[in-house]
Amino acid sequence: MDRKLLDILVCPLCKGPLVFLKDQQELICKADRLAYPIRDDIPVMLEQEARTLAAEDEVK
Repeated sequence: MDRKLLDILVCPLCKGPLVFLKDQQELICKADRLAYPIRDDIPVMLEQEARTLAAEDEVK
């Protein structure tokens, strides 16, 4: 992922910051507990494409 792109991306729902998880190729919104996928180096920032994080999923 391009660092400049990561710096400007925010959660489409709450406009909060996102955490990039390189291993899982996801952008995480801690506030909404959503994980947005990254496919072919393109973030998919659609609510219907995001997976809901389980309570036991810890995001640092």
